Amino acid sequence: MSATNMDLLRFATAGSVDDGKSTLIGRLLLDSKSIFEDQLEAVEATSEAKGYDYTDLALLTDGLRSEREQGITIDVAYRYFATPNRKFIIADTPGHVQYTRNMVTGASTADLGLVLVDARQGLTEQSRRHAVILSLLRVPHLVLAVNKMDLVDFDQQVYENIYREFTQFATKLNVPDLEVIPISALQGDNVVTRSENMPWYSGPTLMHHLEHVHVASDRDLIDARFPVQYVIRPKSDEFHDYRGYAGQVAGGVLKPGDEVVVLPSGMTSKIARIDLFDKEITEAFPPMSVTVHLEDDVDVSRGDMIARVKNAPAPSQDIDAMICWMTTTPLQPRQKLAIKHTTRTGRALVKDIQYRLDVNTLHRDQATNELGVNEIGRVTLRTTVPLLCDPYSKNRTTGSFILIDEATGVTVGAGMING
Repeated sequence: MSATNMDLLRFATAGSVDDGKSTLIGRLLLDSKSIFEDQLEAVEATSEAKGYDYTDLALLTDGLRSEREQGITIDVAYRYFATPNRKFIIADTPGHVQYTRNMVTGASTADLGLVLVDARQGLTEQSRRHAVILSLLRVPHLVLAVNKMDLVDFDQQVYENIYREFTQFATKLNVPDLEVIPISALQGDNVVTRSENMPWYSGPTLMHHLEHVHVASDRDLIDARFPVQYVIRPKSDEFHDYRGYAGQVAGGVLKPGDEVVVLPSGMTSKIARIDLFDKEITEAFPPMSVTVHLEDDVDVSRGDMIARVKNAPAPSQDIDAMICWMTTTPLQPRQKLAIKHTTRTGRALVKDIQYRLDVNTLHRDQATNELGVNEIGRVTLRTTVPLLCDPYSKNRTTGSFILIDEATGVTVGAGMING
């Protein structure tokens, strides 16, 4: 697979207030030489003006003014940096319970979740909740960074206790890959360079783990899924008979000559060729955006899906999903909403709320009849158009959807389809 797609790692960070998350990101940017000297000088000057006896690296990342003044992170902020081995996109998400929806947004596309805990505090309710949300969103790799080890004198026992408690808790969750790393973001121990203060720790540094964690096999490369986003018909003299279907590959590998079916019509054809920009390619895989040409003139429009003949998603109008509710007006049965799933849009009726999930204890509250803002629950929907979906556990693109308030056009819910 081409290097351009496989050397990118998206990761989401989560931590309670004052766990040092912004400082850690500042340290990653600084030690990977991803910030300019004048940025660093500005931060040093601000730190000095505030009377700190150290450089406050958090100032590099807390972009919103209200955050810098309060010293907390509110919105999802995306940061980009690169090392010779890999490119990174960080979704820096807020830790407060009232910003659960921001965290869901930031983590929904992440390959790895980075949860920070303060070595002095140990595991808090917040860090447990962050781990639960990351596992609900099927983020395949999880790192627990035990920060501020300098404030507990780099004590191995403190690390061991947190390690034991967290790995025990993680057995209840769906965490395929877990790494626990002791660090000091402020001083740089085990972030990019190995710590001389913790000779007892033999695992990787945080940056080494981020650079080498294997994400190529996390995507579904078996079940071919291609939601059509746009039909390209230039109708010019030069491209008189050009008819291509543009979109982003959501699963599997597509190749010229493959027998495919167009859903929901059920018409079959073969892939004639695949274009990437202005050149033909021999295969397409997630998350590539390509144009597919079929051998036959079949009726294909936006919202349709191209899949393999013997491996196609079953169209369904009854949807059972976990939903994170994002607005102050609660979600209630009989409510009507717009739904957007891949490139397909329709309307949905809330049939039933089965339970609300307490993300701190994993308790299922079946007595509830509504979901409030930032709450997560299991809901049954009936849609006006059949959705061409897979379980979220199998495909995070075709297994997710958003709910939209028809009156305002605001996104009010994010859903993950159950098997």
